[in-house]
Amino acid sequence: TACGLGVSGSGWVAARGLVVTNAHVVAGQRDTTVDSAASPPLAAQAVAFDARNDIAVLRVGGLNAPVLPQAEPRAGSAVAILGYPENGPLTAKAGRVGRTSVVLSVNAYGRGPVPRRITSLRGQVRRGNSGGPLLDSAGRVVGTVFAARIEGGAGYAVPPDVVDDALARSRAGSVSTGDCVG
Repeated sequence: TACGLGVSGSGWVAARGLVVTNAHVVAGQRDTTVDSAASPPLAAQAVAFDARNDIAVLRVGGLNAPVLPQAEPRAGSAVAILGYPENGPLTAKAGRVGRTSVVLSVNAYGRGPVPRRITSLRGQVRRGNSGGPLLDSAGRVVGTVFAARIEGGAGYAVPPDVVDDALARSRAGSVSTGDCVG
């Protein structure tokens, strides 16, 4: 919950006990949990929180789930867009990777402009896909979904190098998840 509201999103396991999601998914939370098909909900602590790039890393004790490796996105390659849209079951939708570039955008709180690296994609992205992985044909994460285009049929992802930076900054103890997203 954040500011009295239930918030949900998607995520993926980047290392043993570490889940990657978006900063806007966990912003303002003090009681974050991670649901896994293999266990009841598990308590999670933010150990990295980057509002500028809209990425967060959660430490989840007792999580027994496979780690997904990362790879650089290749423009034009096919991907599966995974996530739990609209708080529903796990879905996989076909997509295609676009370009990765530095753009002027907004941060996790809708404030900007801020320069940031993003990867564009074609495919259906819905509310709740935020934090979910884009998987290539080898099962590697080539992006972490953070937004859908207003016109639909496309979206945007955080590229692996930005995720790697967040993983490298993750701490043993928890970090603040900032204010709620308005």
